[in-house]
Amino acid sequence: MASFSPKINAKILFLLTLFIAWGGLVLAQSNSYDVILKNGRIFDGTGNPWFKADIAIKDGKIDRIGDLESASASEVIDLKGLYVSPGFIDIHSHAYGPIALEGGIASDDVRRRQAPNLISQGITTIIGNHDGRSVDEPFDQQLENLESMGIGVNTGLLVGHNTIRRKALGENYRRLATESEIMDMRNQVREAMQEGAFGMSAGLEYVPGRWSNTEEVVALVKEIVPYNGVYISHQRSEAKTPMLWLPSDENPNPPTLLDAVEETIEIGEKTGATVVASHLKSRGSNYWGGSGAAISLVEQARKRGVPIYADQYPYNTSGSDGSTVLIPRWAFDFDEFGIEREEEPDFSLPVKEALQDEELRETLYKDITHSMKYRGGAERIVVFEYPDSSYIGKNIAELSQMHKISNVEMVLKLQQDGFKNRPGGVRLRSFSMHQDDLDAIAKTDWTATTTDGMITLPEDGPDIHARYYGTFTRKIHKFALTDGTISVPDAIRSSTSLPAQIMGIQNRGLIEEGYYADIVVFDMNTIQDRSTFFDPHQYSTGIRHVFINGEQAYAGGKFTNALLGKALTPQNSSLEK
Repeated sequence: MASFSPKINAKILFLLTLFIAWGGLVLAQSNSYDVILKNGRIFDGTGNPWFKADIAIKDGKIDRIGDLESASASEVIDLKGLYVSPGFIDIHSHAYGPIALEGGIASDDVRRRQAPNLISQGITTIIGNHDGRSVDEPFDQQLENLESMGIGVNTGLLVGHNTIRRKALGENYRRLATESEIMDMRNQVREAMQEGAFGMSAGLEYVPGRWSNTEEVVALVKEIVPYNGVYISHQRSEAKTPMLWLPSDENPNPPTLLDAVEETIEIGEKTGATVVASHLKSRGSNYWGGSGAAISLVEQARKRGVPIYADQYPYNTSGSDGSTVLIPRWAFDFDEFGIEREEEPDFSLPVKEALQDEELRETLYKDITHSMKYRGGAERIVVFEYPDSSYIGKNIAELSQMHKISNVEMVLKLQQDGFKNRPGGVRLRSFSMHQDDLDAIAKTDWTATTTDGMITLPEDGPDIHARYYGTFTRKIHKFALTDGTISVPDAIRSSTSLPAQIMGIQNRGLIEEGYYADIVVFDMNTIQDRSTFFDPHQYSTGIRHVFINGEQAYAGGKFTNALLGKALTPQNSSLEK
């Protein structure tokens, strides 16, 4: 038998020891993470029930899911008794865009860029430039600006139909576009898609989109298809009539919600693009229940292969409901009634003149009656600000009974006795939707949860929609835990993987290895929206941790104030290379 010298044996032993030590170091390094979330109950975003596991985060991504008892990390957070979800994705946000409060996520004020009212309800990603309105700058520049200034949540952008239409048609937009103008708009859409837009938004109930036709929109949507873009539409109508229509208008046959849904389906069918009926609703006391027919139209289209979806905020009052004026605009026309408009105008004066004319008075009464129905009826139109504080919190019907006059006469009395320099004389909020319609839409498996909201701070005052603070927590607390309209897994899916799927957002929306670590940790016992319409600036409860790209934006219920968001594009989900 061969023998080895002691020198050779010692050398082999040394090398073997070195190899074992190196292997142990490699193994230790492979099991060393930035953060480990232990003992969480995980809703993975697919709609499945929760399962218990640990999550390891490394380099901004979810590296491992499972039993990580032997692994180490720079930070270990025990989530015993808590629940884990993918970060919530808000695909209809006004936190970025021309109407964002004080610049929103692109504000010079870092407090707004930190997006506290979004993060505190679990939002980690938003899509901006909605309702046909987009910032009129090159898209690559918009994205670079967001990335360089630092933003609180991930942000992707759409190109707005109304913005490009006004650019192509100028101020002469109350007409159909010409072929050359449509070509101009097509070029604008294509350029935006090449520079990183996720798709196109439309506001067909607004100016100037309301003067477009379906053919124009189809031509533009065709331009987003090669880029897998998404068309998201504030449709032409969400009720029996469009928002701006009145009986005194010349058009006797305004489009209904069902007409609008059919148009969105037609656009999807003719282009092949993914289309979204935005903030789907059936508003107005004379159109409650309309959601059933709208849902049926969408279901039938989906069976034919049309990739149509919807989004919804879980409230029975809209943004425009918060600025309800029941007296028509024509009744405030100083010039028409030969009244000189002072620097501090008295809006009761032209209304008084209109009431002196029998024909105009009849028209005025019809328009006010229509507006009350559109806003949910006199019982659902509530006073929020008025010189006589005893009126605050009461609805029009209650005030009418108190004064023993009709509802229309009460509306006119509010103008005459109220704030003279304010159209309507009063700040009203109406509650134009019925809970049955909200529930029916929420139950569909193709409707994503969205805020239709903005970044806001307490200094913005009281006229703020509660959805800005509480949309996603409300979906879980009210619709799942309290009312049982949907399950918690379904509420989470509608807020995570479904919106990611609709938008084509890569590697976000699921708790899955290799995905970005956008994660929400919450307490099922305390998760709840707290924002109300009389006291809106209240953060939700129950959100314990929010991770964005692997780092904490919200830790133990406290803001870290870190700017962790990325500017997203469809191609790579982040500008980071």
